[in-house]
Amino acid sequence: MSSVHHRTATVGGHEIFYREAGPADAPAIVLLHGFPTSSFMFRDLIPLLSDKYHVIAPDHLGFGHSDAPRADAFTYTFDALADLTAGLLDQLGVDRYALYVQDYGAPIGWRLALRNPEHVTAVVTQNGNGYEEGFVESFWKDVWAYGDAPGPETEPAVRAALSVDAVRWQYLHGVSDPSLVSPDTWEHDVALLSREGNDRIQLALFRDYRSNRPLYPRLHAYLRDSGVPVLAVWGRNDEIFAPAGARAFARDAEDAEVHLIDGGHFLLESRLDVVAGYLRGFLGRVLGQETSGGRPRALTAG
Repeated sequence: MSSVHHRTATVGGHEIFYREAGPADAPAIVLLHGFPTSSFMFRDLIPLLSDKYHVIAPDHLGFGHSDAPRADAFTYTFDALADLTAGLLDQLGVDRYALYVQDYGAPIGWRLALRNPEHVTAVVTQNGNGYEEGFVESFWKDVWAYGDAPGPETEPAVRAALSVDAVRWQYLHGVSDPSLVSPDTWEHDVALLSREGNDRIQLALFRDYRSNRPLYPRLHAYLRDSGVPVLAVWGRNDEIFAPAGARAFARDAEDAEVHLIDGGHFLLESRLDVVAGYLRGFLGRVLGQETSGGRPRALTAG
């Protein structure tokens, strides 16, 4: 098992923290985290990949240990976060990589793939949406309302997502045995969300989330035209991104493998071994292939 290094790089004048492990000359995989966490969510997955892969897991600006300039000093958008991620990878000399995306990591990863499709060797989406079918309306209706009309009438509902109860719910909903999920997860996230000014950062990204949906037709065309292999490994009890969002990838990706697993939004916290098994099998099968030629893999449950 290789050591995990905890590093920072200056990108666009901002310090970006990232975890890195594995041989520098091995096939690369870039892990992109979601809301409200950081690369901390990959802390146990990285050692399971680093024997064969060069693993890079950054904290997005405003999250984790990366800089968090105030929202009135930096325009927080998914375009901007993708720019910083691309800048980090450029500094590291990584121009061929598999993407592992979850939640917010998905729209950041889609932007990277659409800008430079030749850079992406494979796509792994773990509860990271790319289709309209995946959105659970009971969760997203407040986000859409806030994005359409930000103001005192719509802000309280989305601000509630920053509370300890809401963050705890993200980790525990859909988990058949909640005792498997360490309280360190949500306590870590809440501590970082509670930093002065971080609420305004998160509200800015809530407002900008609506910018991701117009990208989906381009994403679907990319999946069809590029032949990029896709693994969708999904917590089937997720009440944020439903299983329909996982199944949809097989509609456009010729080489698609879809697995619905007993778990919720943060699947790695309760089913790490299952996800890692599917991930290692998939990466072993597809990395090094420029194009794919297989039919969609059967839907399975774990």
